Amino acid sequence: MDKVVIIEGITKKFESILAIDGISFDIHRNEIFGLVGPDGAGKTTTIRILCGLIEPDEGKANILGFDLVKQIKKIKKEIGYLSQRFTLYSDLTVDENIEFIADIHGVKKYKPRRDQLLEIMRLTNFRHFKAGKLSGGMKQKLSLTCTLIHTPKIIFLDEPTTGVDPVSRRDFWRILSNLFKEGITILISTPYLDEAERFSRIALLNNGNILRCDSPSNIKESMGKKIIEIVTPSIRETCTLFKNKTEFEVQLFGDRIDIVINNEGEDYEKVNDILIKNSIEVLDKRIKQVSLENVFINILQHQI
Repeated sequence: MDKVVIIEGITKKFESILAIDGISFDIHRNEIFGLVGPDGAGKTTTIRILCGLIEPDEGKANILGFDLVKQIKKIKKEIGYLSQRFTLYSDLTVDENIEFIADIHGVKKYKPRRDQLLEIMRLTNFRHFKAGKLSGGMKQKLSLTCTLIHTPKIIFLDEPTTGVDPVSRRDFWRILSNLFKEGITILISTPYLDEAERFSRIALLNNGNILRCDSPSNIKESMGKKIIEIVTPSIRETCTLFKNKTEFEVQLFGDRIDIVINNEGEDYEKVNDILIKNSIEVLDKRIKQVSLENVFINILQHQI
């Protein structure tokens, strides 16, 4: 597979804060690659470096065959960037914003592309609305339209669905799926581990380090465990019991706990016996496959 992004040992500090600590990964042509992790993991810093907005302190990167530092002007012609914040002009209409961005990129005959993108984004009926009057989801779709107006080969999307309502989020993923089918390579960051299931490959980030880098399915399989999910009104009591009185790894999620097990038959019986002996009321109990959330918490717990 063609590698369109190659990163080797990139490091970035902001005063005394180490934002990225010598990370390395690559992205293949026509894949959706995800940077996944909590706030402060280094996702935004990585994307801003790859877009040439800030320079790394150490390491090197190659994008579409161009050196990130020495040939950044050539790179910028071939990529698109959507930041976390809405950066378009609120007092301009949808059409006027697109025209402005097309002009910046030197795209003369942009109107057919504009009309196609507005149709894909379902913004055709809103083209004369001022951008500031659009909903959060529509603003993101307008931003993505402007990102795509010059037909980039790679797009970098920094947490595009954060703060967006569920319907708009679903619509956004439909759009990205269509772009993927058109052959565009997508690097996207997200704090949502459930969203990461949609990506071709992901890098799990925390504190500027890559914990795992592979396909979501391979990362989940690498844990080599199963999960017993327990829903109980005695959530704190149950969690404390298993943490203090057993060797099972316990993960707390709101109104449920996940018990990490090795043996589906034997360990299930052990967990069940503990619940009965301690008179724990169980509303629901099931065995399920490992999720990316389970893997992420498992890695962090074993680092402590």
